[in-house]
Amino acid sequence: MKAFIASVVASAVVLALPVAQAADNDLAALEKAARSEGQINSVGMPDSWANWKDTWNDISSKYGLKHSDTDMSSAQELAKFDAEKENASADIGDVGAAFGPVAVAKGVAQPYKPTHWDQIPDWAKDKEGNWALAYTGTIAFLIDKQQVKDIPHSWADLKKGKYVVTIGDVGVAAQAANGVLAANYALGGDEKNLKPALAFFGDLAKQGRLGVTDPVIANIEKGEVQMAVVWDFNGLNYRDQIDKNRYEVVIPSDGSVTSGYTTIINKYAKHPNAAKLAREYIFSDQGQINLAKGYARPIRAEHLTLPADVQARLLPQSEYKNARPIQDQAAWDKSSKMLPRLWQENVVINMQQ
Repeated sequence: MKAFIASVVASAVVLALPVAQAADNDLAALEKAARSEGQINSVGMPDSWANWKDTWNDISSKYGLKHSDTDMSSAQELAKFDAEKENASADIGDVGAAFGPVAVAKGVAQPYKPTHWDQIPDWAKDKEGNWALAYTGTIAFLIDKQQVKDIPHSWADLKKGKYVVTIGDVGVAAQAANGVLAANYALGGDEKNLKPALAFFGDLAKQGRLGVTDPVIANIEKGEVQMAVVWDFNGLNYRDQIDKNRYEVVIPSDGSVTSGYTTIINKYAKHPNAAKLAREYIFSDQGQINLAKGYARPIRAEHLTLPADVQARLLPQSEYKNARPIQDQAAWDKSSKMLPRLWQENVVINMQQ
């Protein structure tokens, strides 16, 4: 990163501006303003997810910012921003791509375009700068080989198994919702028509083979999860943390979805400049490498060279041949809002019978 060069006259003008406004025009001013705030509070950005730990450590040591995080789902993050408003306890959150437009619609986001804005693909950012994907993930299978002997490599394989398929809470978690969309692609559906996936998971529910507990590392490590539908970066992370030999991570060969996560800077943030500086760092070369260390694929991957040991953490590109990004974002935005109700009506009801 480099600060913008400002003339003496421009500097005088910047100094005359309010701190928050100055921060939007000059990286040096942004850093100074963030340091004066001295703190940043995040939600949904825990140490174990996409290696946020290294990024927060870097930001703390580099800029002297104290940091705290409260883990929660994408929906919970935006609900918190909206409920607290001027009494905000959070400055920034990390939410699934579908929740970026929701944050704008709710009026809880504030824009900030980082220095590397032009290197972010158009499909992965909001024109006004309210959101931009920092990293992508692809829906994968995480399989406990001690409990599942016949490793599934496709959604079709899941139908033939005897094990429980754990997907998590489709109503609130972006990972779970995208798991439904990934299955839908493989089964011939699209962003508008979720019927194939709803029927698929409804059938698993009827068989008593659908798990909706959160597939987080604590539950997986206890052996409570036989096979989970997760982002590839979570699956690889959990595998390596628990036991590389016990778990296998597979991108379903018959179809998957590649999406991602975006920071949302709280419109009501008490430390707005620290939040903007955090976004700036996340899109820097080191910030992007940090995400790759956490098994996430950086959005700026084409514009930087990953260290060999970091590249080795990721799955081979050949695994992703039938994974694709969302093609009709507007349709998915609409469908994802309807998904909690559709899930209850077509899937959960079968678990209660």
